[in-house]
Amino acid sequence: MMMKYLILAFCFCTILLSGCENTDLQIAADAGKDAVKALTLSDKDMQEIALQAAQYSDKKHTLATPDNPYAKRLHRLVDQNLQDGNVRFNYGVYISPEVNAFAMANGTIRVYSGLMDMLNDGELRFVIGHEMGHVMKKHIRKKIQFAYAVSAVRKGIASQNSNAGDVARSLFGGLAESLINAQFSQQEEKEADDYGLVFLKRNKFKQQDAVSALQKIAKLGKSHTFFSSHPDPDKRAERLQEQLEGRSLSIEGKKQNMIGKCKAFLANNFPSLFRQLVKWIPWLTENRSH
Repeated sequence: MMMKYLILAFCFCTILLSGCENTDLQIAADAGKDAVKALTLSDKDMQEIALQAAQYSDKKHTLATPDNPYAKRLHRLVDQNLQDGNVRFNYGVYISPEVNAFAMANGTIRVYSGLMDMLNDGELRFVIGHEMGHVMKKHIRKKIQFAYAVSAVRKGIASQNSNAGDVARSLFGGLAESLINAQFSQQEEKEADDYGLVFLKRNKFKQQDAVSALQKIAKLGKSHTFFSSHPDPDKRAERLQEQLEGRSLSIEGKKQNMIGKCKAFLANNFPSLFRQLVKWIPWLTENRSH
């Protein structure tokens, strides 16, 4: 909601700026379009933006060739997991000492070789599952909307004939970087962690590797750049350990547990109403576990 008000305010400012003598009218008009588009992006728009951002990033980094040992290792780990539902994943490795990984809305997943050096195969599978989770849970949609809003602001600056405008004209690079370095909320990170854990279980991999992966990352120290865009790995590891020991539920598990209690309450106390609701909402009688 806050972003909507900011974008509307920006559109108003753009209209005002268009009357200024030193304003580039075309760029100012483009800025207004971006501000509106941030609120109205279609799934097709999302896929196209993600594809372009991934291509931009691949050109900027050293992408491992298929015969590279890192690429061969990653291919071995994900060979049977190229698709989930309608999403087809495109995996790749950046040759860089950086400890990081990211995903794009179109299923592009990139892992840095520095992270691969740090983790064993099972731990790396969890990281891959985690990044898949960000895609499948559509966390990146909001990031693209925000990136477009930022792009609108930068174009507004560029519409003024100034040094700041010259800098702001490299627009897509900034948008792509904001997607690659996007910071997810704690809730989103938990959902992606849960997906990663389910990913390991579904493929009959060792689930404990999820915990050890986060524990290893935690040893990097809080001053590491990884911590600027991710919640505390130690706490995330503890949370997943509690799930493995049956002491807590995943976010989806808690949601289904709450729904189950509501259904039971209605069925036991208001059976007639519950029967009517089932006619309107058939899935009330289904077991909708993750």
